[in-house]
Order: sequence, then C-alpha cells, then structure tokens
Amino acid sequence: MAEMLIGENSAAPAEGDIIKDVTEADFMKEVVEKSMQVPVIVDFWAPWCGPCKTLGPALEAEVAKAKGRVVMAKVNVDENQMIASQLRVQSIPTVYAFWQGQPVDAFQGALPQSELKSFIDKLTQLSGDDGGLGEALEAAEAMLAEGAHDDAAETFRAIIGEEPENAEAWGGLIRAQMAGGKSDEAAQTLGQVPAAIASAGPVEAARAQLQLAEQAASAGPLDDLSAKVEADPADQQARFDYATALHAAGHVEAAIDQLLESFRRDREWNDGAAKTQLITIFDALKPTDPIAQKGRRRLSSLIFA
Repeated sequence: MAEMLIGENSAAPAEGDIIKDVTEADFMKEVVEKSMQVPVIVDFWAPWCGPCKTLGPALEAEVAKAKGRVVMAKVNVDENQMIASQLRVQSIPTVYAFWQGQPVDAFQGALPQSELKSFIDKLTQLSGDDGGLGEALEAAEAMLAEGAHDDAAETFRAIIGEEPENAEAWGGLIRAQMAGGKSDEAAQTLGQVPAAIASAGPVEAARAQLQLAEQAASAGPLDDLSAKVEADPADQQARFDYATALHAAGHVEAAIDQLLESFRRDREWNDGAAKTQLITIFDALKPTDPIAQKGRRRLSSLIFA
C-alpha cells in the first residue's frame, strides 16, 4: 500500500487569533461564520463562577496546543444574556462546540484535562484536519469516484489495518459499501467503528448517508406529497414527508428549502425533527459543498434571529 503522507504543520497563530472574548454584537461573526472554516469552542462563564476559574484556563491551554485547528470564544453570561438564553444555557460553566454554523457538541461543568483533550481531539477530527491524508487514501477515493466500489473498499480496509482509528478510511469504507449496493454490510461496518472516532466528521457523514438512504426506501410519490403541502401549508408532517421524497429523488436543495420552511413555522414540531433532518443532510454532504454551506447559514440565521 502507498506510504502515508503527513503534511507539515504551519506556523501557529497568535493566541489573540484563537482565543477571544465575544459578545452578542460579534457572536455571529466570531462563532457562527467562523465555524464554517474551523471548529469554534464557546465557553460560557461569569466572573463569580468558581468552577469557571478552573475550567477556563485548562480549556484555553488545550486550545492553544491545537495550534489553530480549533478556536475559542469566551462569553460572559452576565453581559450577554440573550445568547445564553438562545442556547439554553442553564448553568455555568457550559461549553458548546460549533462546526459549520451549528452546535455539534457540548458539556457542562469542569472536566479533567484528559477529557478536555478528548473533546478537542474529536473536534479536530470533525474538521478533517489530521495533518494530511496519505496517497493510499487518495487512491481509494479516486477508485470510489470511478465506480470501482470493491477495490475502494479493499483499500480502505487496508488503511484501517495500519491505522485502526483513521476516520476517513472508516467513512470511506462505509460509503464504498453503500455505493456497491451493500447497505446491510455498511450498517454492520458502522457498528464496528472505534468509539474514539465514532463522532468524527467522516464517520458522521457516512452515518448520515446511510440514514438518508434508509429513508429514501419509504419515500412517497412527489406529486402527491407536493399537492398535500399546497392544500395545507401548515401540515408539518406532509412537508417533512415531501422533503424526504425530494431528497430521495436527488433534489437536495429543494428538500432543504422545505425543511427550513418547516423550522421557520414551528422549530419545536416533533421534537425539532426539521432541524435534526437538516443537520443529517448537511452532515451527508462535504463541508465545502455550497448547498450545505448555504443551508447551514440560513438555518443559523433562523436560530439566532
């Protein structure tokens, strides 16, 4: 198998670029928009909070070690109560992680240094920044793009044999199995992913694709569902089913439009089903996909309106 290539690290950015005090005035820019390029950790704290004084410096130390692969925004809840309320921060310290415009992870209270490191390591994997991918991984992706599903799967397995926690290889293997019509096998592979990388971006993307493929099998007729939504725009279930059918038919952007409209009408419907489905679709797309980026921005605008 081709030798794995490791990219050289670029110079670390200044601390002021990776750890900032953020207010309601610049939260959209420094957290939501910035998270389109790099994961953003948001630390909700207050001067009177004892545990905050322990967690804050420990978290900052781990963020600094990541050398720009994640950044940190510090939000004083006493001075920024609206943002804290929107994210339902009920106690402090509370820490959120944003990626691609959305909260993707969170915890409350002070954690041991080892758990903080794991929290940040998971975020760097989510962004796909693992120091560079090897020639073998690139070759497997090329095989998959050319329709050589079995060859791609074999190469991804070989990479996993050398690097058991290579999230890109696990995600690629699942995608290769799905592309080859082996959805049951893909589901089994998903269950074998090591716990340490189960939430990594490439694995989450494969999981989302598998979930959407399962939904597509039961999608109803587009014309019938469209007519049902037109007859009663307030029918949230009909709109959700219509979005599912649109996605199954390959109309991804139209499906996103319907789900955004559902979220706008009632974000709490069916325990936030529209938002959950939107995130599943976004996760199934590449982070750089313009449809995913546009959809995430629109959803964020609705959340923080």
